[in-house]
Amino acid sequence: MPELLLEILSEEIPARMQARAAEDLARLTAEALKPAGLALEGARTLYGPRRIALIAEMPAATPATEREEKGPRLGAPEQALGGFARKFSLPDAAVAAMRAATGASDAPVYEGEGLTILARPEKSGASFLLRLANPARSSAEVLAEAIPALIRRFPWPKSMRWGTSDLIWVRPMQRILCLLDGKVVPFRLGDGADDAHGLHSADVTEGHRIQSPGAFAVASAAEYEAGLRERSVIPDAAERERMIEEGITALAAAEGLEVVPDRGLLAEVAGLVEWPVPLLGRIDDAFMDLPPELMRTTMRVNQRYFALRKPNGEAAARFALVANIDATDGGAAIVGGNERVLRARLSDARFFWDLDRKGNLEAFLPKLDSVVFHAKLGTQGDRVRRLERLARHLAPMVGSESDLAGRAARLAKADLASGMVGEFPELQGVMGRYYALHAGEDSRVAEAVGAHYRPLGPGDAVPSEPTAIAVALADKLDQLAGFFAADERPTGSGDPYALRRAALGVIRIIRENGLRLPLADALAEAFFGYPMAQGSTATPEFGMAVAAERMNAGWKPPADPAHPPMVAAFAQGVIEFLAERLRVQMRAEGLRHDLVAAAFGTSGDDDLNRLLARADALRDFLSTEAGTDLVAAYRRAANILRIEEKKDGRAYAPAIDPGLLRAPEEMALAAALEAARPAVGAALSREDFAGAMTALAPLRAPVDAFFDRVTVNDPDRSQRANRLGLLALLRAAMDEVADIARIEG
Repeated sequence: MPELLLEILSEEIPARMQARAAEDLARLTAEALKPAGLALEGARTLYGPRRIALIAEMPAATPATEREEKGPRLGAPEQALGGFARKFSLPDAAVAAMRAATGASDAPVYEGEGLTILARPEKSGASFLLRLANPARSSAEVLAEAIPALIRRFPWPKSMRWGTSDLIWVRPMQRILCLLDGKVVPFRLGDGADDAHGLHSADVTEGHRIQSPGAFAVASAAEYEAGLRERSVIPDAAERERMIEEGITALAAAEGLEVVPDRGLLAEVAGLVEWPVPLLGRIDDAFMDLPPELMRTTMRVNQRYFALRKPNGEAAARFALVANIDATDGGAAIVGGNERVLRARLSDARFFWDLDRKGNLEAFLPKLDSVVFHAKLGTQGDRVRRLERLARHLAPMVGSESDLAGRAARLAKADLASGMVGEFPELQGVMGRYYALHAGEDSRVAEAVGAHYRPLGPGDAVPSEPTAIAVALADKLDQLAGFFAADERPTGSGDPYALRRAALGVIRIIRENGLRLPLADALAEAFFGYPMAQGSTATPEFGMAVAAERMNAGWKPPADPAHPPMVAAFAQGVIEFLAERLRVQMRAEGLRHDLVAAAFGTSGDDDLNRLLARADALRDFLSTEAGTDLVAAYRRAANILRIEEKKDGRAYAPAIDPGLLRAPEEMALAAALEAARPAVGAALSREDFAGAMTALAPLRAPVDAFFDRVTVNDPDRSQRANRLGLLALLRAAMDEVADIARIEG
């Protein structure tokens, strides 16, 4: 099968855009070929600082096709005939022949290139039939038509024009290499009067700009890749990444050091060089008293250097860099220049470090009153006061002291006003911890300031010290409550305020620390922290969109609500968002997320760990034969009830008249339910979910016998109503344990 090789060469492409651009090139090419009946096979992409490339196999030609389209009837109005002609771009001669046709005939009304029109007899007269023949076309011809349009609409996140052409690309384009079966696919990018800088396809590419300048021709993908390697270009990004990782690891190990892991930086540097040459530089001892996180951030953000550390975890006075050339002096001049640049960068960092420590952390707080957190939610100063209040409320629930949690929450955001965090936003929280320790704050307060943003992602550890837990939860719950109340919730296409990440953070903190936290109460407390939710200052719409949705969806407040019904409904709306994120997380872990939905769907419980324990017990119950059979019986009962309740226009209460029980099987089921329900309730009250499931198990036999021998829709209306009440009783008994209807399969 012929081989396709497509490469677009340009000036330096930002590293963060390269991988996505290569994926888009493969995707768009496949989409452009699909209408012609062509498909790419074995497609793979290559990308780097100056190029994106696609290598694949494809057929040499499109398949020949023929199709038929039914047309208007003979003698149809001119409007119908004209519309049909426009739809299929019929030539004027074909339209004239259709107008002149007088009746059905075996002979064609019109014949042209790839087009035949017949008049076929039908019961009511005759209608036109169009036969369209598409002959096979060479794939090179299809590519030559498709690729220029593909390039012109390429979806770069940012692009530019250069010169006088309207052509846009991420950086000025220099060459296009396009071969099919070793031959150039001829096309130009020009469009009308715009010659697009004269860019056209060829069989030529370029190697390393410095070490092997100039163009060279290729006739295949193998020649292309080999030619690039000979000219100091490693075309595969994964190979460059591996070379960098292995190279800096070996250099560090030779000095008894190790590289601080940073996969993101590794991928970025692999996108900055074509011929990676790892080198080691030295950090002046004068800077080694700076916090290691500060040095790492300075090196990473400003210079793309890799930090090294000693085996005991201490920062080492060395750094790794990656050059793009094999220098004749072994890289000495490159290392020396980078060491000078790093000294200047670390000197700037020291300036902010020394300046920020002249006062204590609390001195930064007044500045936060002029920093807007969100237009609808006030300033960062307002947020600090909310966090302090909420952390004090949460502290006893997580084993912390209220004063410590309140103090930590008060200082948690203070470093946002520091010079260092202004320069390096990545260090928020980290610098707050150092400044708190410098000011003599309790170590638990300092650790909470540093840890309250965590977890920052799936691989980040959660806080485990109680004070840090209280502040981290306060931070995330305030964020969720505020943005939900302001109706700034995530959408399917965006989450600008990172609320999904905040929700996953709450879930992980609760799960991994085994917390028993009443979420509804915590969220209501967070809600009341906003002035817009309080008394005479209340904004009528604040939080009401979420609350109204819950109420309209049929949610009912608890019998003895601790908060006003609308606030309770608002909290329930946020809890359901948390529940959905928990289901997503469990799906990612390969667990039964539908069981979480079933556990959340009953009892209005807001204790995540209790609900997870309920889901675990449900999973174990469903692994037994009795469990699966009982769930099947539940579904059968629920289906009967749904049908009959719809028919009768009313819901059947879970109650029976014992005097109307006639069949032995319905008496046995009623007796089994009477015995099971108290046992289920007692087990649930002591959080013995496995015991609750066990109490349901004896229902299996009487349920099976009931469905085998009892007719629910008895001609006697009182008998029928009583038996439907019995099924409602079965449904209610099982719904006390979980919302069985949400179990899949």
